[in-house]
Amino acid sequence: MQKDVKIGLEIHGYLDTNEKLFCQCKNNLSETAPNTNICPICTGTPGSKPMMPNAKAVTKLIQTALMLNTKINFEKSLLWQRKHYDWPDLPKGYQISMSGSHSTPLAEKGKFEGINIIEIHGEEDPAAWNPPTGEIDYNRSGVPLIEIVTSPDFHEAEIVAKWLNNLILALSYIKSISKKAGIKVDVNISLNKEEGKERVEIKNLHSIEDIKNAINFEIQRQEKEGTQRETRRYDSKRGKTIKMRDKETAEDYRFIPDPDLPQLVIKEEEAEKIRNALPETPQEKLVKLTKQHKLDKISAEILSKNLEIVEFFESVAQKVSPKFALPWIVVELMRVLNYNKKTLEEVNIKTEHFIELLQAVKENKLTELKAKQILNNFIPISYSLKDTLKKEEKITHEEELKKLAEQAIAQNEKAVNDYKSGKKEALSFLLGEIMKLSKKRADYAKSREILIKLLE
Repeated sequence: MQKDVKIGLEIHGYLDTNEKLFCQCKNNLSETAPNTNICPICTGTPGSKPMMPNAKAVTKLIQTALMLNTKINFEKSLLWQRKHYDWPDLPKGYQISMSGSHSTPLAEKGKFEGINIIEIHGEEDPAAWNPPTGEIDYNRSGVPLIEIVTSPDFHEAEIVAKWLNNLILALSYIKSISKKAGIKVDVNISLNKEEGKERVEIKNLHSIEDIKNAINFEIQRQEKEGTQRETRRYDSKRGKTIKMRDKETAEDYRFIPDPDLPQLVIKEEEAEKIRNALPETPQEKLVKLTKQHKLDKISAEILSKNLEIVEFFESVAQKVSPKFALPWIVVELMRVLNYNKKTLEEVNIKTEHFIELLQAVKENKLTELKAKQILNNFIPISYSLKDTLKKEEKITHEEELKKLAEQAIAQNEKAVNDYKSGKKEALSFLLGEIMKLSKKRADYAKSREILIKLLE
């Protein structure tokens, strides 16, 4: 740990809303052709005025503030301010933000996993500008953002990466930020030992890997060249930071209250309703999984990485032994979802159908292979086994298994000869053939026993 290194973060998350912050254009960054979700408001057409702030975006700001244990500024007048700067991605010539000189943030003075949160506020995103081509895509212009500003409490890149991963996980539990849009982070780094000295800002880092690499490069660069107040960007192809411009001060932005927007006032009773609807945090889930359900820490951590999966597990564990259900969820269910490139949210697998499936395996009515095949068919919509279980039931009757084994032997002379010549792997092949003939319904242990007797 390098104590002389001070690292602070400005984390921007795209709030998961249907519409933009001050207009009714769709908030859809990943599946739309350029410049299709636009209107006079978000393109800065002269004479256009912002609509009232998106209520869902304000709710998600409050949810995040509560999740990060910050102090919300209740009953105070929160200003929407115009933050001026001259850049091609800003059609109006200013960005509407809750930040700025003389402004009161929505929330402040919090702490998350040992790191102090200075403030949380909302703002609109600029457009997307491509400097090499000069093209501008206004789909992003006006999209609601949350900005989370930390104290310079970090001292090394690896801790920053771990903390950010945990933050993203916590925010995914309350579904406040868009999974598809991700985050963008401005990193402030200083190697000065004295408080209040100059710092370098690295703008618009989008991946955890780039954040780690940019921090490590910048520390080495400042050790050689010193620290001057400036704004830089990270070139991932060259693995280095490059100066963009001298760092602006608050005065450079010429903050003024937006005359077209009323001040925002948050009432404590409304925030309390939002607090009561919040889910458990990942840390609370982890404790619950290890203590209540008696899971090992590694399995509990795997489950707690995804709110939908862990809640699905908790529902199943009410009817099925947690230890029996665990591999069927973290291995088999995840296998099926990953193969189909789906999340649990995107399919319709009912817990009662999943419980039926597991109980049929536990009660020896289905083979594990047949159950896995049925689980494959639960995508995109699951179904009850009541009408189909009879024809899918495990075959345990010895005479029926013997007929299947004899058929497998008769159809696979080479494998039989291989087994008799000492190639034991041929047995697995023949067992596989029995499973094919039985459509994965044959009792594996009994089939193996019968097959060996017939072969020997």
